[in-house]
Amino acid sequence: MSTLTMIVLSTGRRAEKKRTSMKVASNQSHMLRVDFQGTHFTVTFDGKKAIERDDHTFTEPGKVGVWTKADGVMLFDDFLYRAK
Repeated sequence: MSTLTMIVLSTGRRAEKKRTSMKVASNQSHMLRVDFQGTHFTVTFDGKKAIERDDHTFTEPGKVGVWTKADGVMLFDDFLYRAK
C-alpha cells in the first residue's frame, strides 16, 4: 500500500491536511491530477477520486509543487499548472 497525502507548506513548516492509502502498481505510469476551485481541492489518481477537501490556508494564487519521500522513486512528467 502507498499513501497519497495533501500537505501545505507555509512559513517553512509542513502541515498534513488529508491522506489516503491506495494500491499503486510498480513500474507503470500513473496519472495524478489536482483540480482547484476556490478553496476546494479534488485529487484524482488514475481517474479515481482519492482526496477531496476544502482548505482556506491560501486565498491568493501561488506556487504548486510535488514531492516524494526519501524512500520513494518517482518521475514527474508533463507537469502542468494553468487557470481554467
